[in-house]
Amino acid sequence: MMLHVPGVLNAAQVREVRAALDSADWVDGRETVGPQGAQVKRNRQLPEHSPVGRELAKGIQAAVLQSALFFSAALPLRFVPPLFNRYEGGEHYGLHVDGSIRSVPGTGERLRTDLSCTLFLCNPEDYEGGELEVVDTYGTHEVKLPAGDLILYPSSSLHRVKPVTRGARICSFFWLQSMVRNDEKRRMLFDLDQTILKLRARAGESEEAVALTSHYHNLLRMWSEI
Repeated sequence: MMLHVPGVLNAAQVREVRAALDSADWVDGRETVGPQGAQVKRNRQLPEHSPVGRELAKGIQAAVLQSALFFSAALPLRFVPPLFNRYEGGEHYGLHVDGSIRSVPGTGERLRTDLSCTLFLCNPEDYEGGELEVVDTYGTHEVKLPAGDLILYPSSSLHRVKPVTRGARICSFFWLQSMVRNDEKRRMLFDLDQTILKLRARAGESEEAVALTSHYHNLLRMWSEI
């Protein structure tokens, strides 16, 4: 399931993050991937242990967890702290799939990458090209969102970032392990949760809403891995 999560950061928060990134030291993005990824990756990133990046990552992760829509869709268990990349002057990232296991810097822990997230830190009109293309069983989807908005999609998806031909595309990106491993099960839980919210908004608390909530939690109890 792909999901657009709007307004993870507000305009003031985006400006604060961008100001910090403008004064940071970027490195060749190929330093952070294996041999296969290095063949198709052309961008710049903040190093994983950058003090600026680590401080910004704390704020972004906190903001993400405040989004009820994000939590409902992702059911997050563990995160790789957010990272930051920059594309300009024709830079791009060719078709690839994210690694299935990631290390959490500074902890010695590893997690399974169930979901990939890109948080846009500039507006579509600020640059040309740079669309995120995600390929799944329903076709190829192009994503280019307003600053502060996030796209969530399965890490098993092939995807790419098209060349940026004008301006700069600046984003935060990260991975997470979900409490529910299977994407279809997460989708069903998300649809059920959103239906319960709509039912309550329209009719208030009711026997039907309580019954559906019971089904939701029993399914989550059955399918979660924590």
